[in-house]
Amino acid sequence: MKKPRVAFFDFTCCEGCQLQVANFGEDLLDILNRIDVVTFREVMSEKSDKYDIAIVEGSITTEHDVERIKKIRETAKILIAYGSCATIGGVNGMKNKFDLAEIKNYVYRNGAKYFETAETRPLHQVVKVDYSVNGCPVYRPEFVKVLKAVLAGIPYHVPDYAVCGECKLNENECMYDKGITCLGPITKAGCNSWCVNNGNICYGCRGMVTNPARDGEAEILRKYNIPLDWIVNKMDMYNKPRELEKQEKKP
Repeated sequence: MKKPRVAFFDFTCCEGCQLQVANFGEDLLDILNRIDVVTFREVMSEKSDKYDIAIVEGSITTEHDVERIKKIRETAKILIAYGSCATIGGVNGMKNKFDLAEIKNYVYRNGAKYFETAETRPLHQVVKVDYSVNGCPVYRPEFVKVLKAVLAGIPYHVPDYAVCGECKLNENECMYDKGITCLGPITKAGCNSWCVNNGNICYGCRGMVTNPARDGEAEILRKYNIPLDWIVNKMDMYNKPRELEKQEKKP
């Protein structure tokens, strides 16, 4: 069978998720045996306008971005949103908390050149997304799972239960028992509790579960005397576009 042509693209992001792929090491060779990478600015100078699969990192923050992602969508048979910025808006979404016109006037004074910007949006709010790889950066084993699903022509469903489930399976000591606040109870799993395994907290980079255990989370907040505002502000670090999405769905 002819190997599918794959192109990597980036929008507003740090390109850290693409580096995850570049750092696969020998495992990358196995991946390349199954796909033909035709565009990948991080690792090669060649590029092509013909591709079957588009793997896109970054959020949409300008009108130019909108035009570009639509052209990519028109070309690609499959589009994969790759990383927190592409799937939920990521840290770029924090600017949605502010009045952009006010910020413009404050930062760009005395006629300084200004690059137009807009509210941050994840890819699915602009074009159809076929597969998603969550995380900041992406968890490489999950990326492989998604890629295998794409090549097999089967769906991949991002786990919609809390990271805490994976944390318990990995027999980690709960961060709350250490006196450290963690967003694992309300964040989508799929990363194998990667951060907590390595002594860090969960920052909510995979997005909030659809139906969080509100009573359980409230009990945790009361038990450890944690203000609700703190949790909300922490979730906003990656998930602010969720509010924008809700507004767009209002009649």
